[in-house]
Amino acid sequence: MNKNFDIIIIGAGSVGVPIALYLAEEKFSVLVIESLASPGQGQNKKAIGGIRATHSDKAKIHISLEAIDVFSTWKEKYGDDIEWRSNGYSFPAYTDEYEKMLKDLLKIQKSYGLNIDWISDEEFLKIAPGVNPDGLRGSTFSPEDGSASPYLALNYFYFKCMEYGASYIFNEEVTGIQKKSNEFVIHTNKGNSFSAQNVINAAGNNAKQIGDLVGLDLPVMPDSHEGGITDAVQHFFDPMIVDLRPAENSKNYYFYQRPEGQVIFCITPEPPIVGTDSRATSIFLPQVARRMLELFPRLKNLKVRRTWRGQYPATPDGFPILGETELDGFYLAVGMGGQGFMLGPGIGKLFARLFSNSLSDDDMDNLESLSLYRNFGSEEKFK
Repeated sequence: MNKNFDIIIIGAGSVGVPIALYLAEEKFSVLVIESLASPGQGQNKKAIGGIRATHSDKAKIHISLEAIDVFSTWKEKYGDDIEWRSNGYSFPAYTDEYEKMLKDLLKIQKSYGLNIDWISDEEFLKIAPGVNPDGLRGSTFSPEDGSASPYLALNYFYFKCMEYGASYIFNEEVTGIQKKSNEFVIHTNKGNSFSAQNVINAAGNNAKQIGDLVGLDLPVMPDSHEGGITDAVQHFFDPMIVDLRPAENSKNYYFYQRPEGQVIFCITPEPPIVGTDSRATSIFLPQVARRMLELFPRLKNLKVRRTWRGQYPATPDGFPILGETELDGFYLAVGMGGQGFMLGPGIGKLFARLFSNSLSDDDMDNLESLSLYRNFGSEEKFK
């Protein structure tokens, strides 16, 4: 294998693979180094597949809209079925507080190009029949949001990436990074060394450790979330439903029905469970089932097939860190907060423009707002 590349990407996950794909498409020589056995074996395989542009700021909305364009047209362009479905995202409101918050955010979201509207309680009950109508005030609904298979999508991204000439190394851990003149030398635990003018840290849970190797203190800390999936039943509702109301030991929770009929679900713990322990717990299922049945009693007879636990490598404000650093040639694509799958293709396209010197004014604004050197004082409303 060649030892010298234009760009080395550390991490073959939800973000690293799409970045490699679009850089390779632009004819850069790319090497991806991954410590696990194949692409997507970290947190990508634990994602539930939701893909939305329904965020609370310009940068994530723009990146996600571009990602949705990739997901929604992939089969048409390349023939691969990644199980994309425009089932939409809904954020129902049961209190005055949440109705006002969602309607205020809706104005901002629409100004950044998101196709989203407020629908009445009657309209919401038509797309989610069986939802508890008591106190329901209505919901935001973004019909172009959707879902896809994290397994299929990332593997097809990987195969296409290889067609474009990218190289991958698996089962190899980055143990050292040296800056020599105008290039980086990457050392691995197997005694190999590779060089490149540019390095992109897309290491997910290990982003901070990779930053430490070059003296960058990255504010990225994984916290654990659990998900589950039921047996398949006849399809009876469409959108991803996100309930933002907090409850004891949890913030929001969300669920949708996959094309094959399974209902897949996840919850956001409060306080966060910091760390990378991936063992499923006995607490999760009773906690999330209680909340889901209160909102959607029709789910009561579904049989849960399995549960699992994964991590959200998160920043203090809930926004990712993208772009350049003070170390010339060292770039970041980290801190996705569990949204790497939905953001990945948009980030890949953005990095391809960055390295091709073809950034738009919006791109530059978005990179500035997601820079490592921001103040981290704001907060993502839809984490």
